[in-house]
Amino acid sequence: MRALVALVAVTAIWGVTFVQIKDALALYPLFAFLAVRFAIAVVTLAPLVVTRVSSLGRDGVVAGLALGSLLASGYGLQTAGLDRTTVSAAGFVTGMYVVLTPVFGLVLFRVRAGAAVWAGVALAVSGLAMLSRVSAGSPAGDLLVLGGAALYAVQIVLMERFAPRYDPLAFTACEMTAAFGGFAILAVAFGQVEVPRGATVWGALIVTGVFASALAYLVQAWAQRRTSATRTALIFALEPVFAGIFGYALAGDRLGLVGWSGCAVIMGGIVVAEPAAAQVLRGLVRRR
Repeated sequence: MRALVALVAVTAIWGVTFVQIKDALALYPLFAFLAVRFAIAVVTLAPLVVTRVSSLGRDGVVAGLALGSLLASGYGLQTAGLDRTTVSAAGFVTGMYVVLTPVFGLVLFRVRAGAAVWAGVALAVSGLAMLSRVSAGSPAGDLLVLGGAALYAVQIVLMERFAPRYDPLAFTACEMTAAFGGFAILAVAFGQVEVPRGATVWGALIVTGVFASALAYLVQAWAQRRTSATRTALIFALEPVFAGIFGYALAGDRLGLVGWSGCAVIMGGIVVAEPAAAQVLRGLVRRR
């Protein structure tokens, strides 16, 4: 029970960060925000993993940095999309990684998915089409978020193959380090190097860096020793629900009947596809 409560808390934190990030990006540049976010995550994890990174070996470090770069690309697309669309729409579109995970499992490793995944994809795509008609949102922003969700799905599929071979804390630290390095380079390249200012920006950076990045992955590693991957995936499917709730309560999202119906259809696709996603992950474990 404690593991399930912890995972729900993590998912709620992820949901509320959609609001915080959107507010912060109105005051602070995109790549600078992401660079500082992951710098905070690295600093948070450093005391816990400084003596454990050597256990990864060269292959583990390379794999961690590679998956971290993939994760960073997903965060970059998602955050850029959130800057252009509504909190609620971004949350529900992000949740499509649950739908896309079995698709990439099939494409990359030929782990077959049943009819449920294709039904989930069909529902989710229909919901996206409905969201694209909402004037409060942005089709371009939703597409950027969708690209981020696709990269999250690829990262999840690869993580199922690589993470069990290595220390989870050290591997996560490598991922966070790769994300920080990539966004720091982009921030310098785009002239976005500036000191964060104000409670809104710093509040978003601390919550996303410490709680939504570093500690969230630690809680997930702890909780998944005590509960199944299927239950974990189902709980994480609540992320778009929390994003919709906080978007309505804190960001003033008013998507109208068509928009909320589209979110509901996307959520339906996620729920339908979730068992298929769990089956794909189990298949990947067996193939290692």
